[in-house]
Amino acid sequence: MTDRHAPPGWLRQRIETVGAAVLDSGWAARELWLVYVGTWAGIVRRLSRRHLQGRPHGEITRQLHAIGNRSLAFIAVTLGFIGMVMAYEACLQISRVTGDFSQIGGQLLRLIVSDFAPTLAALMLATRVGAGIAAEIGSMKVTEQIDALRMSGVLPIDYLIVPRFIASLVMTLLLSVLGGVFMYAAGGLTAKYSFGVNPGVFFDASQVRGRHVVLLILKATSYGAAIPVVAGFCGLRARGSSEGVGWATTAAVIGGSFAVIFLDFAISAAALLLTGGDL
Repeated sequence: MTDRHAPPGWLRQRIETVGAAVLDSGWAARELWLVYVGTWAGIVRRLSRRHLQGRPHGEITRQLHAIGNRSLAFIAVTLGFIGMVMAYEACLQISRVTGDFSQIGGQLLRLIVSDFAPTLAALMLATRVGAGIAAEIGSMKVTEQIDALRMSGVLPIDYLIVPRFIASLVMTLLLSVLGGVFMYAAGGLTAKYSFGVNPGVFFDASQVRGRHVVLLILKATSYGAAIPVVAGFCGLRARGSSEGVGWATTAAVIGGSFAVIFLDFAISAAALLLTGGDL
């Protein structure tokens, strides 16, 4: 006899699907946390040894070049154009209301330093660097090179993620600063040649405070830590063949971008609470 109180088949299937998704998300969050903790543990192990095996310093230098030098033109062009659009739209709206351009440069610089430069630079790095890290580690995973590292007594996180983590911390901060410079300079040139704004008025740093610089450093380092961990985690979860590498690359871009947006919201909200809304 069938149980009259049992849910219908379609409802039971929906419940099982939702339950499986929740369990998979929980396991994925646990694995991501373990990768993050393992990365910091690898850094501690690296610092505690004087004579390191392999070529760790050379690998860090290579990753600094791959993440920083090869991303500089991409960051400069992208943030430069965004700065041009922002300055143009701001001047256009001001010209329709008051025509007073004296505050545009200072307010734009404040926003660039406290939010736009690190966040936009990190989003660009999440697409370029995150995808590259996930593809490289994912290819090693599906070709069983990760298993070969373990059999050789090498921890994959120490060998693959730690150098990228260290390089990303340094280069995300540096690229955020350089991207902000390009963004502000492009905005100033746009304001000058489109609306005749005096550069001496536009390039005004009086609106920037120490807390804005602290926000830039905090956000850039947080993003720099999140991107390689998320990308490495996605690469280590790759399964199958080339299709699994494609999934890992897509997941790394989405996950890295989401991590940047979430961290931006969390850090900005915490800063607003600590400063009483005075940013």
